[in-house]
Amino acid sequence: MTTTEHIESFKANLQSSATNTGRGLSRRALLGTVAVLTMLFLLGMVPRWHANASLLDAARDQRPTVSVVSTQRPEGAANLVLPGSTQAIQETPIYARTNGYVRKWYTDIGAKVEAGDLLAEIETPEIDQELNQARATVQQAVANSELARATLTRWQELVAKKVVSAQEFDEKKSALDARQADLTAAQANVARLEKLQGFQKVVAPFAGIVTTRNIDNGALVSAGNGGQTSALFHVAQTDTLRIYVTVPQTNARSVAPGQSAAVSFREIPEKTFDAKVVRTAGALDPASRTLLTELQVANSDGQLFPGMYAEVKFAFPQDARTLLVPGNAVTVQSDGPKVLIVDAKQTIRARSVKLGRDLGDKVEILSGLNPAEPLVANPSGSLREGEEVKAQPQPAQTKK
Repeated sequence: MTTTEHIESFKANLQSSATNTGRGLSRRALLGTVAVLTMLFLLGMVPRWHANASLLDAARDQRPTVSVVSTQRPEGAANLVLPGSTQAIQETPIYARTNGYVRKWYTDIGAKVEAGDLLAEIETPEIDQELNQARATVQQAVANSELARATLTRWQELVAKKVVSAQEFDEKKSALDARQADLTAAQANVARLEKLQGFQKVVAPFAGIVTTRNIDNGALVSAGNGGQTSALFHVAQTDTLRIYVTVPQTNARSVAPGQSAAVSFREIPEKTFDAKVVRTAGALDPASRTLLTELQVANSDGQLFPGMYAEVKFAFPQDARTLLVPGNAVTVQSDGPKVLIVDAKQTIRARSVKLGRDLGDKVEILSGLNPAEPLVANPSGSLREGEEVKAQPQPAQTKK
């Protein structure tokens, strides 16, 4: 090989080496660029991913929190507490039966009286004078009747002798009948006035307690109870009290005469009184859909007063197949009663249910609800079907 050929060969090797070196540098530069871009991408996106995750968590934290309660199976008897009003077994206002002035009253409020006890005396001068006049009229009628009878006897003898006519005898007989009728009327008037005079004494109609006195000595009283006339006394028999309650329609068929109930009073918190249902109205009030029910409770010791507010608790048997839910968990809408449940995905679901009896703080659910489903307690109107919520158990209430 000549020197020229060696030179050309060396140049060719240098060019080939330079080409290979350029290719290697280009690949490394490309890989480096890709690596840098990847790092820049990650550095830009990772914070955004974290920010999006934080926003999602924050959005989830904005879900409304609801209190949930669980259903219960009935145990024993269902208690229904209703308000009641107490009344005396007998209570009556006592009015004057005659006109006059109060001579003297003998009993005041709170006095215990027996049947026939004297409560007051009324002075009746006008009745007394009318009675005297009526008695004089009776004496006059007696005299006229005796005269008519004697006249008729004489005329009867004259008729037998045919001295007078039968027509004249009949007239004398009619005169006697008229005088006897006058006597009967006068005697009836005397009896009426004697009765009115007997009303001078105001007596108790039955044993009880005087609850009202509206008279004083010398007061003018009028007979009857019309107009502005007020009662002289009020007498109440309180050894037994009536208690009236209105039972809702859902429980009306469960109440019957002879049924027991427990009665309590706020003023006597340490004691419960036993009462019996004695009668019901037998028909519902169309305005309130309730059944008027009368109970009676013994009060021989006088511990209770008429007019007291009472709480009457009934114990009704329950069907073990039904469910009990708090009354505030049920909402009544245009399409019927509903409850809101929270499913496994913490989502609100509405359920239509069929209600049973209203037991006060709880309501019977006859159908439409499963025992294991949690219910939203006291749901608000803002909750909607399919809305995500955060459910938390309702705090248990301590029984007093």
